[in-house]
Amino acid sequence: MENYTMEGRTYRYYGQEAPLYPFGYGLSYTTFQYRDLVLIPPVLPICANLSVSVVLENTGQRDGEEVVQLYLRWEQSSVPVPRWQLVAFRRVAVPAGQEAKLSFQVAAEQRAVWARDWRLEPGTFTLFAGGQQPGQQTRAPSEVLSTRFTVTGAARSLRGC
Repeated sequence: MENYTMEGRTYRYYGQEAPLYPFGYGLSYTTFQYRDLVLIPPVLPICANLSVSVVLENTGQRDGEEVVQLYLRWEQSSVPVPRWQLVAFRRVAVPAGQEAKLSFQVAAEQRAVWARDWRLEPGTFTLFAGGQQPGQQTRAPSEVLSTRFTVTGAARSLRGC
């Protein structure tokens, strides 16, 4: 094999074609609502980690479990990157009518791109939080929140952090 590119070989690189059953797809006997997606800090240095919190509310009549998923999208990159990348997930049980505040840590390594070595690049990123992939075409009883953050500083090797 001479061509090691992932273009067209995995759902992360399919372009505009959506997978039939994306990660996190499934049925539930209840409904959930996401709110209050907060990133701390919204502007961070190149080697810093990002703290994320989101509130998940069970708006249905039954107790249920939801797989909360965080995806990262590079708004500009010096090399080809996936449309978005899963950076964290957690299965959470929430009783009917209750809510849970979840906290996640997105490490600097999860923003690294491969350019002959793992590199961190400055720029604007979008973080998605929800019970499904961003832009998922398959109907599921969930929504996806998004917000942007900025990474400042000069590009550097991941080993330099």
